[in-house]
Amino acid sequence: MDRWRGRVALVTGASVGIGAAVAVELVRHGMKVVGCARDVAKIQKLAAECQSAGHPGVLVPFKCDLTKEEEILAMFAAIKEQHKGVDVCINNAGLSHPEPLLSGKTSGWKNIMDVNVLALSICAREAYQSMKERNVDDGHIININSLCGHHVYDFADLHFYTATKYAVTALTEGLRQELRAEKSHIRATSISPGLVVTEFVSRANNPDQVAGIYAAYKSLQAKDLASAVTYVLSAPPHVQIGELLLEAIQEAAFVAPATPGPGLSSH
Repeated sequence: MDRWRGRVALVTGASVGIGAAVAVELVRHGMKVVGCARDVAKIQKLAAECQSAGHPGVLVPFKCDLTKEEEILAMFAAIKEQHKGVDVCINNAGLSHPEPLLSGKTSGWKNIMDVNVLALSICAREAYQSMKERNVDDGHIININSLCGHHVYDFADLHFYTATKYAVTALTEGLRQELRAEKSHIRATSISPGLVVTEFVSRANNPDQVAGIYAAYKSLQAKDLASAVTYVLSAPPHVQIGELLLEAIQEAAFVAPATPGPGLSSH
């Protein structure tokens, strides 16, 4: 990670869970991290903790509603003005609503699509343009995906979310192909975790199911995803890690229950 010291990373959804863990870990490795979320107060608290811990990097909180393109563009403009640009873009922000395909609300579907697909694509585009205009040819775009981006689980509340994660898989491969066509050495990686202990599951699913899911399956921790991000960033510049799938090792006597498990969610 030495070559990333002093360079600028954007982490979306940095207020809690995976995003917060990734932001702090990059600061610990000496990066200047712009962490964005709607709840910027939580990122401000993280920034103060990083400073108190004496981490060599710095966490810069930025308030941004990723469902609004104008706010995303304003954020990139501010990063350009204050920090020259983005060298690493971690598209972590993601959400879900329990809206099945047969009975879900269109408004819920649109919200999931706005954050999981459109915001991710806008941030990836703007990050690439930022790198290109500064002749940065070793940048990295990392999309936090999910095992749901590779398998459709029999769980109606997550079917639309799953569709957006399949889109992330396709978008990341599309990025790699377009970067290759441009003869760019900027890398694009999808990191797909299974069940992670964060606020995401309790927000996305019926509360009475959450305890059973966590009791039935061994889960990843947010810090495991932070380690995965630094692993990907630490690869030699000529190495492309296109897809990284992560799930917790289950007990040998594990018997799958009726509720869905590994791959249920990512954030």
